[in-house]
Amino acid sequence: MKKFKGRVVTPGQVSAKALVSHGGLNTLASFQKALQFGDKKATCGDQNNKDLYGKQMAGKALCLPQTIGSTTGGLVLYCACAMKRQPACLLFSKPIDSLAAAGAILAEVWLDDVKMPVIDSLGEEFLNYVKDDMTITIKENGVVEVE
Repeated sequence: MKKFKGRVVTPGQVSAKALVSHGGLNTLASFQKALQFGDKKATCGDQNNKDLYGKQMAGKALCLPQTIGSTTGGLVLYCACAMKRQPACLLFSKPIDSLAAAGAILAEVWLDDVKMPVIDSLGEEFLNYVKDDMTITIKENGVVEVE
């Protein structure tokens, strides 16, 4: 097991299987099927993301460098949470952008029955170490354990 320390954006403890993207996550393209067409597994629809395309994102520990793309990114994350199609957590190797942070924080504040812990600034070593299907455990203090 290896531990990484990041900054807590939204709190929570969770354990989930990793899903790793080495490129940025285009939230609108990735979650479009889940939000518009009823895909409860939130299958990634972004054909430009070779790491995630066609894979289920709901309930996974989504490990990525950053989000990219549309200014609707925060709203997309909030809506995925409101529809209960969100990843188990978001783990960023880089500092989170303001749009993704807004979506995660609004979901944390406005939705009583939904949790999506978010940790950022985990570093490049984190993203290079973690692989799909490894078990990720998030502790309250921003420690992320990978096994």
